[in-house]
Amino acid sequence: MALQRHQRLSVHDVDPAAYQAVLALEGYVRASDLPKPIYELVKIRASQLNGCAFCLDMHCRDARTGGEEQRRLDVLPAWREAAELFSEKERAALALTESVTLIGQDGVPDGVWGDAATHFPGPTIVPLLMAIAVINVWNRLAVSTHQALPDLG
Repeated sequence: MALQRHQRLSVHDVDPAAYQAVLALEGYVRASDLPKPIYELVKIRASQLNGCAFCLDMHCRDARTGGEEQRRLDVLPAWREAAELFSEKERAALALTESVTLIGQDGVPDGVWGDAATHFPGPTIVPLLMAIAVINVWNRLAVSTHQALPDLG
């Protein structure tokens, strides 16, 4: 029998200013030059690590709508084993996503940072870091409040 969870609260409804603050960071990333396919992979991979059903549902749909191949989404949790399906730049972004999302385990190892900095030189790494940060904020809000999946009916 499935466990029924009820949404604890809606940050948007309870404190619209708090919601708008996170949305502003999201807006910064969306307006940046970070390639959309990489942004979607980052959002999905962080959401997988954080166990965020709401964000996985949303971002997998967004990625497919944007032309992402279902096969790449299917193997994303094991991207290292399917490296041939992801570019070097995507792999660097995914490794950084994992390290930043799980920062309490090992921090961000120099090798992971160096690889990301090679593929996202100079200031181009900032939108990637902000993308990782904002999806982690969204994940934490959604998981802690038991944000309900949208009715697609």
